[in-house]
Amino acid sequence: MSIPVVEAVSRDEVHRFSKTPVESILLVAGLGVAGDAHAGTLVQHRSRVRRDPNQLNLRQVHLIHAELFDEARSRGYELRPGDLGENILTSGVNLVGLPVDTTLTIGDAVIRLTGLRNPCAQINEFRPGLLKVVLEKPDGSPRTSLLRRPRPRRSDPCGWSARPA
Repeated sequence: MSIPVVEAVSRDEVHRFSKTPVESILLVAGLGVAGDAHAGTLVQHRSRVRRDPNQLNLRQVHLIHAELFDEARSRGYELRPGDLGENILTSGVNLVGLPVDTTLTIGDAVIRLTGLRNPCAQINEFRPGLLKVVLEKPDGSPRTSLLRRPRPRRSDPCGWSARPA
């Protein structure tokens, strides 16, 4: 695996599937990405809001590993940063192999992994057949909450530490 690094950062003020790549994002502890539709103390994902709008937001920052994009490309799906709605695209970090409560350091940011997001059918609406590629491996994307306010940007280094069991 290569040196862990941020490949891209993205946000979008509107609830859409994809997000817009930007030079840097501002992470706000307890909320998520400033200026992103999914920021907030309570759940912001529309399907979860319909179920229970009072759930805590455990999906404040959406991370995806660039290696998933490489796998998709090998199957004929060209993906660009932000296409799958991620806020931070990393490479060199096995995000899905990290346990819950792992703390990730991304630049000056400290983020706690709160679980894996389940890939949803919207992926097939974005690119027909892509969901099958995403589901072939245990490649959900991590859901996270922010522990320390940072401003991650492209090329920032990444590191992690798992909490003792």
